[in-house]
Amino acid sequence: MTSRHPYSQLLQPLDLGFTTLRNRVLMGSMHTGLEDRQKNFPRLAAYFAERARGEVGLMVTGGFAPNIEGWLFPFASKLTTHGEARAHRQITDAVHAEGGKIALQILHAGRYGYTPISVSASRAKSPITPFAPRELSSRGVERQIRAFARCAALAREAGYDGVEVMGSEGYFINQFLVEHVNKRTDAWGGSFEKRMRLPVEIVSRVREAVGPDFIIVYRLSILDLIPNGQTWDETVQLAIAIEKAGATIINSGIGWHEARIPTIATSVPRAAFAWVTHKLKDHVRVPVCTTNRINDPAVAEQILASGQADMVSMARPLLADADFVKKAREQRADEINTCIACNQACLDHTFKAKTASCLVNPRACHETELNYTPTAKAKRIAVVGAGPAGLAAATVLAERGHAVDLFDAAADIGGQFNMAKRIPGKEEFHETLRYFRRKLELTGVGLHLNTYVDATRLKAGDYDEVLLATGVIPRDPKIPGQNAQQKAGRVLSYIDVLLHKKPVGQRVAVIGAGGIGFDIAEYLVNEDHSPTLDLDAWNREWGVDDPQRSRGGLTRPEIAPPARKVTLLQRKAESLGKRLGKTTGWIHRAQLKMKQVEMIGGVNYESIDERGLFVTFGEKREKPTLIEADTIVLCTGQEPLRELQGPLEAAGVKVHLIGGADVAAELDAKRAINQASRLAATL
Repeated sequence: MTSRHPYSQLLQPLDLGFTTLRNRVLMGSMHTGLEDRQKNFPRLAAYFAERARGEVGLMVTGGFAPNIEGWLFPFASKLTTHGEARAHRQITDAVHAEGGKIALQILHAGRYGYTPISVSASRAKSPITPFAPRELSSRGVERQIRAFARCAALAREAGYDGVEVMGSEGYFINQFLVEHVNKRTDAWGGSFEKRMRLPVEIVSRVREAVGPDFIIVYRLSILDLIPNGQTWDETVQLAIAIEKAGATIINSGIGWHEARIPTIATSVPRAAFAWVTHKLKDHVRVPVCTTNRINDPAVAEQILASGQADMVSMARPLLADADFVKKAREQRADEINTCIACNQACLDHTFKAKTASCLVNPRACHETELNYTPTAKAKRIAVVGAGPAGLAAATVLAERGHAVDLFDAAADIGGQFNMAKRIPGKEEFHETLRYFRRKLELTGVGLHLNTYVDATRLKAGDYDEVLLATGVIPRDPKIPGQNAQQKAGRVLSYIDVLLHKKPVGQRVAVIGAGGIGFDIAEYLVNEDHSPTLDLDAWNREWGVDDPQRSRGGLTRPEIAPPARKVTLLQRKAESLGKRLGKTTGWIHRAQLKMKQVEMIGGVNYESIDERGLFVTFGEKREKPTLIEADTIVLCTGQEPLRELQGPLEAAGVKVHLIGGADVAAELDAKRAINQASRLAATL
């Protein structure tokens, strides 16, 4: 690789002594749901093979427990028998056939196990599971160590190139390292030397079981982000001992799952924790890998070129685009389908026991059944609406060989994404639109912007099919006094605020606390400043500190005052944000609490006048309460925009509804892109 290549460091091979990785990209472990049943292994094999074709240097599977006590949940993935190892051969053979390398992650859940048979250092219940673990005896600890070594030997038997020992994120090994979970007084607890015995013994026994020519990645928690986490000296001491015990690579782990600081959501700055990996790098000789929110080859290159790490771990970016590395090598970075870190189809699915996928790439984990194969009969197809659903449908159709015209009355593509990208913390949505712009060019879609099409024009176009992706219109709550105050500019829709940038006063009532209501509140309290684009500001607001100063990297947050006083309201008598994403809803609620947003549920909207919004509570509707507001923003849901459907069907045109035009439910881009892509794959 010549130094003139823009990603020369990223693409540089990594010599591990007994083997060489073709580049510096590690595909981080993700539990997809396909690991838990052997019947899904053919799908898992196809999933990894596609990413091996995409030239990833080393892939790591989702976690496999070394015994049933280490299960994440009952009957979850495990590797404990020779028969199970044989079943894995279809995965490793598929990867090796594509020139790739793959490691199996050994993950013992400890007290994070959602089972009544979970075990840990002490009987200290996790705040994120309902079961208190059983405290292991000394012999029980020894059994767990043997289970790790046996699992690693079985992984080698199964054809894996290595294993990753999961020692971070608050799982079993991590639980032995901190005093608030490990309350033991025997040889496995007390001083840090005793608490760190477990991971050192595990790595040492694993190395003994697999021999010298097998990759051992150790996932080390370099920033716990919990009260009473490890000190920095302890982290360094452990890293040195892990290297000596036989680890080939040290991978960075950031934050326990119970930590109240986001680590991988879209509002986290890119490469937010590379600086911590850099602090560790000088203390060990083995390659050190950094991780979390690295979704761009230029960011990865900068990390490596500046000496912050020897490798970069990217997990969800390789869900979003299996060809990420190949496109970078071919200098086609503008064609990468960027991970926006929304978590909606990956982590949210995992925590609902559904197969993971990707909002921007519905083929992820569905490679055996969703394919955009060339069409046997090319058609002329019109797509109306260039939001996420229309863009996905048009590009898949054109990629398959159809002649596609895409119409939109707006001056640019994107639809509702053009509002989402303006929310602080959602800047990644710009990348999805960049990807689709390039995809439209590459696939030859006829793009017609600033173009309102009616049924007559579409009928005259002699299209074989018409897809209506015309989106939604805001629902009108029809509150008494609303119209008069709209004319006065005191009542605005979310479109007025985000798209048309109409002026908003200092005291704001936001009506409707769905995803858009939360977004509007976030937008208004931050004004033009996004902590996501300012790592120092983000660290201050969330209380992330140098672990040499603050134990576990946790300190008191320093929160900038809100730009406005915002009140967020909803009709439902339940906690606001309860229906937001499983893994990100808590973040949105925390962000608004930081900014002193008042959240009120169970209200009836009685009237609006120049003073603000009058509400009552419950069924009795007693004397209305005034919520003083200079501006009231309506986020009261959406209705499908389908005005073309009737005239087209009456004219005999074959019509399909996709996205918000089909179902106007909280502007669900995941559903819209998935639905559009699947329809386009069949026409």
